[in-house]
Amino acid sequence: MATKKPDPAKRIAENKKAAFNYFIEERFEAGMVLEGWEIKSLREGKVQLTDGYVVVRNGELFIIGCQINPLNTASSHVNPDSVRTKKLLLHKEEIKRLIGKVEQKGYTLVPLNLHWKNGRVKCDIGLAKGKAEHDKRDTIKDREGKREVERAMKSRNR
Repeated sequence: MATKKPDPAKRIAENKKAAFNYFIEERFEAGMVLEGWEIKSLREGKVQLTDGYVVVRNGELFIIGCQINPLNTASSHVNPDSVRTKKLLLHKEEIKRLIGKVEQKGYTLVPLNLHWKNGRVKCDIGLAKGKAEHDKRDTIKDREGKREVERAMKSRNR
């Protein structure tokens, strides 16, 4: 099931490199299995998604490389691991569909953002196809062109 972008106030972290390095073809919203100290760190915004990727193991999805840094005030009886592999929760039909797509040449699963939904942490994952170097240059050229147009419009309105 495709999802919309979450409200910016509820957004925890975003993987901006994903849109630059990949063509995002479909988006899915998945739940995450987290520990208590990870939730506290997420509330403080101590998370990094840029190096994360999603893998399929035994018919389940896991996010690897998503770094959640523990707070200094973490409990003494907990041994936090900041790069722990975290399980993603989706419906079986969605997982089967994603497995079929990922097995095709060139497709991969990337985490796009983390956000709050009804008091729970959700991860948007994208079915993505890698961009070639010339596509990345086109993206940069388009972005700079839009910036110049906005500057011109802004200076004209003064």
